[in-house]
Amino acid sequence: MKMRRGCETRQIMDEADSLDADRVIPHNQVEGRSSKIRNWSGFWLLGLCNNFAYVVMLSAAHDILTKQQSDNSTTPTPPSLNGDFEVRNSSNSTRYDCNPVSTAVVLLADILPSLVIKLSATFYIHHVPYGFRVLFCVGATVTSFLLVSFSTTMTMSILGVVFASMGSGLGELSFLSLTAFFSSDVLEGWGSGTGGAGVAGALMYSALTQAGLSPPDTLLTMLLVPAAMLLSYFLLLAFPPMFPQWRRLREAGPMGRGGAEERRRLMDEREEEEEEEEEEESEQQEKGPREDRASGPLSCTEKMRAIKMILKFVLPLGTVYYAEYFINQGLLELLYFPKSTMTHAEQYRWYQTLYQVGVLVSRSSLRCVKIRNLWALALLQIVNTVFLLSAVYFQFLPAPWLVFIIVLYEGLLGGAAYVNTFYFISKESGDREREYAMAAASVGDTLGIALAALTAFPAHSYFCSL
Repeated sequence: MKMRRGCETRQIMDEADSLDADRVIPHNQVEGRSSKIRNWSGFWLLGLCNNFAYVVMLSAAHDILTKQQSDNSTTPTPPSLNGDFEVRNSSNSTRYDCNPVSTAVVLLADILPSLVIKLSATFYIHHVPYGFRVLFCVGATVTSFLLVSFSTTMTMSILGVVFASMGSGLGELSFLSLTAFFSSDVLEGWGSGTGGAGVAGALMYSALTQAGLSPPDTLLTMLLVPAAMLLSYFLLLAFPPMFPQWRRLREAGPMGRGGAEERRRLMDEREEEEEEEEEEESEQQEKGPREDRASGPLSCTEKMRAIKMILKFVLPLGTVYYAEYFINQGLLELLYFPKSTMTHAEQYRWYQTLYQVGVLVSRSSLRCVKIRNLWALALLQIVNTVFLLSAVYFQFLPAPWLVFIIVLYEGLLGGAAYVNTFYFISKESGDREREYAMAAASVGDTLGIALAALTAFPAHSYFCSL
């Protein structure tokens, strides 16, 4: 009876408001529309800025290793500063024009700190307010670019890469958790932004170095990126009321979550919201009552339940990323075509760039295509790995253009696996567990990448010994 009376009262009020529809636009609808655009754009920029340093370090892996090897040799003019690796490798006795050290070294430094942060975050991250997390990410990224730009030793360069990994790892788990306070469409913005970081980072680095700018100077120009992250987070996002920006979530209590619900109501249509609530009520009657999402920190039992739920998504995601990063950092530097008009370094850079183009396209496709069968993507990525491994060993590919096509396709698979994983976790996790589940799932791709780096070492050693 109360619901019926409420509906009748609202219908009368709506009919009265419709008389003034030509003169007044409801403020809450305008605010909701504006906030929705701001938040989508904000998460897009946060995804772009957060992954930018990580991508640049992988694109610069060949240059970082070559620069330090040149600095440690007696060669008066390091060839890497001009992007000319043919001079350095002209005396290489192997058919693969190998670096003495695999680019997987850079990948390990770029992923292991991130993996450590993500695995350990469950024990402490709820004590760190979001505002302080973002400040740490920005500081780590700035430190990374400065260290690598002014490095004089291999240790200093790798330390710079480690700082990039720390900032990226903390940023990813924090911003994915942050999506729980906003409408679900910000996840699409985040995914597209991370894909854009790949293209922007790899393409900008490749273009600037190929145009004649030295790798250290190129990295210095990218200090604008962490500044953009700072502005995007603090000025562009429309946070829900009482969001615990500088307070721990435990201290903030239920207000942050209540504000998130209020923000969602402002952004959704009234009629659609009623339908969704009725569906949720019917589902809860079938599945049993849920705990209140604002009843305090998750217990160990609740965390284990969330982890069990996300495993069906995280395992195929980790498999996809293991396969593609084994290709990217273990095989691509060995797919060298001496007869091409491009140098070895240029071929490697454009492999990385085209891979990131594929990632951008597929991570931006969530609104158009949703793929739930993630194991199919994992299988296709494994097929790519086997094919390119055979191509490295038997050297049957005639030109780099064929590799360009395969690498682009590889990026499409990887990006689709990432964005669909977090989309379905967001949809299938409970309101109370969603924030934790999104952060915990970010371990999947990182663990796959770390394993790929470890297995890339013996592969590099084997092929370079032939």
